[in-house]
Amino acid sequence: MSAAIATLAAARSPSAAVLRLGLRRTPSPAVRAPGLRAAARPIRGCRCIAMAAAAPGSADPIPKVDGYGINSLAEFFTDFGYVPREELRFPAKKLRALWFSPPTNDCYTGTGIYGPLPRIFISELLVDELTVQSQEIIHKYIRTSGKGNKHAALASTSGELTWEKPIYSDFLVLSRESEYAAWTLVNGYALNHATIATHRLESDIKSISKFNKFVEDNGFKLSSEGGILKVSPDGLLQQSSTVADSGLFTFADGVTESIPRSYIEFAERLLLPQFKGLQDEEMFSFMKSKLFILVKEHHRRDGFEVGNADKIFESTSKEQLTRRSVTSGTTTTGKPQEPYIDLKQDYNQAALSAGWSYTV
Repeated sequence: MSAAIATLAAARSPSAAVLRLGLRRTPSPAVRAPGLRAAARPIRGCRCIAMAAAAPGSADPIPKVDGYGINSLAEFFTDFGYVPREELRFPAKKLRALWFSPPTNDCYTGTGIYGPLPRIFISELLVDELTVQSQEIIHKYIRTSGKGNKHAALASTSGELTWEKPIYSDFLVLSRESEYAAWTLVNGYALNHATIATHRLESDIKSISKFNKFVEDNGFKLSSEGGILKVSPDGLLQQSSTVADSGLFTFADGVTESIPRSYIEFAERLLLPQFKGLQDEEMFSFMKSKLFILVKEHHRRDGFEVGNADKIFESTSKEQLTRRSVTSGTTTTGKPQEPYIDLKQDYNQAALSAGWSYTV
C-alpha cells in the first residue's frame, strides 16, 4: 500500500521518469499540487508506503502480506536498472525501508529534465507486529484488492486505491495505533513525497537553511518534528519538509473527513571530505566567467539516515497537521493569498533532483 500523489506543480509522475530510461520519451506534463504552483523543471525524488508481514528470524526479503510490501513497487524500478542499496529499520514505528540508487546513464548528467535520475525510497509496515485488531482490518482490505499489487506503479501514478474504499471507523482504529497504516489505507500506492535537492539550485538560496527561510516566508509550514532542520551525525545530509497537504475524503460509510496527503522534502547533500577542493575550483572558474560544473552528485554524501527519516515520516502526523500554521501573505485587497513559489524565476530553471518516497 502506498501514499498520495502530491508533488510540486512541476513534478513528473514516477513511472514517466523511469520509462525515459528505455523509451527516451518526452517527460510527462506538469501536474498541479494543492497550495503550490511552480513554473520550472520537474522535481525528481519520492517515498511510498507498503504493508508487509515480518517473519520472525527470517532473512531478507521479509514475506509480504499477499505481496503488498516493498517488492510490489521495487520490481518496476529494478527492471529499469535501479539497484537496491541500504535497508533502514524503524522499530518504534514498526517499519522497514529500502532505498534504490538510479542506473548510471550519460543522458542524464545535465540539468532540468536531463539531470540525475532520483533515488527511490520505499518503506513498508510490519503488519504482524501490530495488534490483532489492526491486522484484521488490514487483511480485510487486502482481500478486496485481488491482484492490485501487480499494478502498484499504475496505481501510484493515478492515485487510485487498489482495494475497497475504507469505512471511517477502520481508519480511526488504525490511526490510534499507527498513523502510517491509516495514511496508507486511504492513500494507497500514491506518492508519499518528492524531494528537492537544494544543492542543485542555481540560486543564492541553494543552502538549505536559506531555502527553509524562503519557503516559510512564502507561507508554507515546515514540519517541526526534531527541529525544522534534520542533520545526519556526520553533518553531510541536511533535510527538512513541509507539513503534508490535507484533503477531504469520503469514506465508504458516507463520513467525510480531512485526511493527510503528500508533502515536499528538501535535502542538501554536502561534499564528501575528499572532494572539498572541487567547490573552490568551481567558484574560481565562475569568477573567471568560465563556469565548469566540476561537482557531480557522486561527490556528495549518498544514502539516507534513520534519525532524519524517522522525523521526516512525521510530516503527515496529526500533531504536525494541527500545529499553528505559518501566516500566509495577503493581497492588496486584504484577501488571503495562496502560497506561491515561481521556480522558473527564483531558481533559474534549476535541476531539482533527489528522490521519490513511497509507503506501502
